[in-house]
Amino acid sequence: MRWLRRNLVVIFGLGTLAYMILPNVVVTVFSFNNPAGRFNYAWQEFSLDAWKDPCGVADLCGSLSLSLQIAVWATLGATVLGTAIAFALVRYRFRARGAVNSLIFLPMAMPEIVMAASLLALFLNMGIQLGFWTILIAHIMFCLSFVVAAVKARVLSMDPRLEEAARDLYAGPVQTFLRVTLPIAAPGIAAGALLSFALSFDDFIITNFNSGNTVTFPMFVWGSAQRGTPVQINVIGTAMFVIAVLVVLVGQMVGNRRKNAQPK
Repeated sequence: MRWLRRNLVVIFGLGTLAYMILPNVVVTVFSFNNPAGRFNYAWQEFSLDAWKDPCGVADLCGSLSLSLQIAVWATLGATVLGTAIAFALVRYRFRARGAVNSLIFLPMAMPEIVMAASLLALFLNMGIQLGFWTILIAHIMFCLSFVVAAVKARVLSMDPRLEEAARDLYAGPVQTFLRVTLPIAAPGIAAGALLSFALSFDDFIITNFNSGNTVTFPMFVWGSAQRGTPVQINVIGTAMFVIAVLVVLVGQMVGNRRKNAQPK
């Protein structure tokens, strides 16, 4: 019992981690399945056919490519705008600053179904044809808040004396920003960008309302679930999970190397 009390937090932590990873393990295992029917819900036999031909299902890779394009452009747009907004909210004083500071986080608190319906009404009233651009605009809008939150937290923790020291050494505003401010804020910017990419690539509700005839990968998965779930969906999901884990591991390795390289 003493051992249990001492390690209770660790046990709960490992249990929570296992609970979170279990769906990904199931997806990975069933990516090697050879189902007997249309639905990949019961294990039949081991097979590498889906891995050998991940684009064997019509329109799967097309929808995947479209989702990746939207996620990349939405990430770039949200990161640039969100970083600028975060610096403005922290470094400058202007009218309605408090209101802007509160409203910028509204998309994070608003239910997605409400935002999706509101954006659809806006696009229809403006006569904008639904498709790639309406999806991109919607994704930039709801990713913006997450970038602002990540970058703002990083900017608030910055030591202003570092920038003052750079100016004392005759560095100009641009040089100070590029060589001092931006490198310090880079972890927050990177975190906001990665979060934006994941949210944009994974979004279904807002995309479904504002897509028109455009089909992204989450919409393809939802449509396939009505008719049958091809194993290739599990292959794509497994590949995305492995890539995400590798990105996190590389980030951790780079961070540890920087810490070890710093003089003690």
